[in-house]
Amino acid sequence: MSTIDVPNSVPSPTEDAHDLNKAFQGWGTNEKSVITILGRRTVNQIAEIRKAYASLYKESLLDRLHSELSGDFRKAMILWTTDPAERDAKLVNEALKRKNEKAVWVMIEVSCASSPDHLLAVRKVYRSLFLSSIEEDIGSSSMIKDSLKTFLVRLVSSYRYTEDYVMEELAKFEASLMYSAIKKKEMHDDDLIRIISTRNKSQLKLTFQHYKRLAGKSIDEDIEKHSRSSFAKMLISAVWCLTSPEKHFAEAIRWSIEGLGTDEDTLTRAIVSRAGIDMKKIKEEYKIKYKTTVTCDVVGDTSGDYKEILLTLIGAEEMK
Repeated sequence: MSTIDVPNSVPSPTEDAHDLNKAFQGWGTNEKSVITILGRRTVNQIAEIRKAYASLYKESLLDRLHSELSGDFRKAMILWTTDPAERDAKLVNEALKRKNEKAVWVMIEVSCASSPDHLLAVRKVYRSLFLSSIEEDIGSSSMIKDSLKTFLVRLVSSYRYTEDYVMEELAKFEASLMYSAIKKKEMHDDDLIRIISTRNKSQLKLTFQHYKRLAGKSIDEDIEKHSRSSFAKMLISAVWCLTSPEKHFAEAIRWSIEGLGTDEDTLTRAIVSRAGIDMKKIKEEYKIKYKTTVTCDVVGDTSGDYKEILLTLIGAEEMK
């Protein structure tokens, strides 16, 4: 459910690299051409363009984008053009430097809303770039509360089973364990954390179905009913990212544009990281929950080339 509008006839990576270099020439960069080329290519196609550009011009495409562009537009283009594992490793590292509840979203998104193999790739790139592990840096962070550190370390170090195999009786049993903990407002309960941080996504979906039968409401609704703590909010984010990431990213986009000012980092991350995955579902969820469209809100809160690359990645959508 990608929203990347790849042309029917795609130029070769060499042709795209040549056209990008041409867009960088002269007195000013042709930003429209940069958006048209990179904004309408898949992750794999962009990887080939990066290789072709480096071979042809003996410099990194990312370095050239950094020198030619500026502001939020530059950030968005570089995030979009960077290898996803490297992008997410850098986003996690930046998030660990911020004392901001929403910065924790980055670690939850990377560990829960992506595949186990992608998370493993992120962890490997992180070690290579920063000479430490994500687990180490979370554990030593002064920006994160100790109780949350334990949860995050378990999330980022997990390697979940990827097949659809599920165990019905286990789902019923673990739903009852979770229900008991949440009813007692024990959000740090070890079984609750263990189940969320280790079970495969298909198993969790089944467990959450049984939970709803027990509680009469979904697990995220029940967590919110029994606790409004910051930790409870992060639990809900993890539940959403694991089983219905469109809910989390719709909320992230909405949060980034609500109130005075726009949180461009959150807005950019949400759109860039999901455009090639499930942006269509996010747009549907957004429209149902907020009675407006992602496109409408982005148009109202952004401008210039930054707005254009975001709209390109979001894809066609009626502004209603």
